[in-house]
Amino acid sequence: QVQFVESGGGLVQPGGSLRLSCVASGFYFSTYAMSWYRQAPGKERELVATITSVGSSTVYIGSVKGRFAISRDNAKSTLYLQMNSLKPEDTAVYYCRRTTRIDSWGQGTQVTVSW
Repeated sequence: QVQFVESGGGLVQPGGSLRLSCVASGFYFSTYAMSWYRQAPGKERELVATITSVGSSTVYIGSVKGRFAISRDNAKSTLYLQMNSLKPEDTAVYYCRRTTRIDSWGQGTQVTVSW
């Protein structure tokens, strides 16, 4: 059974940093591109960042480019999202999933950027 367990969220002031983690199980992690998504209150879930199976290439939405960095450790089946210079508009629940599969969502991790 494919599963994703996200962690690392929390309350942070604008300009602060957080590092999210996503532990995946139930499939060969190293053979799939992975993505981070987020859903803000009252908004549709959106794709934030994607990384290829071996980590050789990454893509970001414009609003996070230069501030967020997606990475992975295939030996640990873990996906990461380093978030720097956080803004209030980054407040959302963050999820991970395989890029090319319609997997069930994990529980997500809440990120709140506020004074």
